[in-house]
Amino acid sequence: MPMESGETARGVVRRMMRTRPRASLPAGAVLWLTLLAGCGGSPTDSRPDHHVQVTDSMFLGADVSALERIEQAGGVFRDGGQAGDAVAILRAKGANGFRLRLFVDPDHTEVQVNDLDYTVRMASRIKAAGARLMLDLHYSDTWADPSHQTVPAAWAALGIDSLERRVEAYTADVVTRLEQAGALPDIVQVGNEIDAGFMWPLGQLSYGGDSLTSWDRFTRLLKAAIRGVRAALGSGDSVRVLLHYSQGCSGGGTRWFFDHIAAAGVPYDLIGVSYYPWWHGTLAALESNLRATAVRYGRDVMVVEASYPWRAGGWESWPTVPGAMSWTVSPQGQAQFLRDLLDAVAAVPDGRGAGVVWWYPEAIQVSGLFIWGGGSLALFDAGGNVLPAAAEFGVR
Repeated sequence: MPMESGETARGVVRRMMRTRPRASLPAGAVLWLTLLAGCGGSPTDSRPDHHVQVTDSMFLGADVSALERIEQAGGVFRDGGQAGDAVAILRAKGANGFRLRLFVDPDHTEVQVNDLDYTVRMASRIKAAGARLMLDLHYSDTWADPSHQTVPAAWAALGIDSLERRVEAYTADVVTRLEQAGALPDIVQVGNEIDAGFMWPLGQLSYGGDSLTSWDRFTRLLKAAIRGVRAALGSGDSVRVLLHYSQGCSGGGTRWFFDHIAAAGVPYDLIGVSYYPWWHGTLAALESNLRATAVRYGRDVMVVEASYPWRAGGWESWPTVPGAMSWTVSPQGQAQFLRDLLDAVAAVPDGRGAGVVWWYPEAIQVSGLFIWGGGSLALFDAGGNVLPAAAEFGVR
């Protein structure tokens, strides 16, 4: 599939997966992604050679944005053979936080159900479980990632000045609604994988490019979103703002993006990256980038999306960076992956490793829904039984 303007190699793959989820990827895609991902390393490089303390101060958990929808489709989650609430099961295993995405006006097909009413219900459920909450604002009616950042349909005709005002007001309204529901987020992620900007075309960046006009428009919208978060807060509220860059192994890409953010004076608190080893590279490359990023920008860093398969089936056709999948594909290998990832984040200097979020742990097969990776990357098996990896969130 041809690359769109501002699109990364991984973005193309994601687009192909979403638009043709059961189709095979082109034979040359593996090499193409490998060359563009900016990550390498050998299999023996991918595990830290030390053990550090994972603490409860870290945000340890998962993105459970599709949970209610999967439950409605018949999904049942279990621990020790007993059916229960997936949030409570993950909490019991040690998760202390959960992320929820928010679309502006989703079409409610498949698991694209994350409107504000749905998100408030899920947020209230998470807070009732005594967990922390990360809100992931997509600023789109649908999936936002490096290859998709479509402006919400209701905002499409707005010029930059009007869009800036709309973004600020919308963001403030969302945070206010959650606070009124007793579910104020602990972290607000302003945009999802915004490597190439968001709310295209006005907020679009040329990936890797340095057009001052593009950066000015993008950072105006970004600052408006952050103003909206903070305008909704009371004097006693503590909410941190996170910016999300997708390429967790790419030191050059991370510096390019956050150097521009710094030059524009964007006020934010946390840096989040994605880490899917088959797309991004080795754990050693991720660890190196996290350390360098924390030192360079003086911010806490997080992995806000990560995953690894517990079985074969559903992911093998995806382009894979050579040497990156160095854990066994098994429940035990998945657990080891998460253990090593948590250790790598906890090892960031000066305690700046702020957490890890597992992507889509509730992705079990249910009738009538397409499930990402065929359920092979969830933290629950095909019968809804919690897998050993979930226990790795427990503080040790």
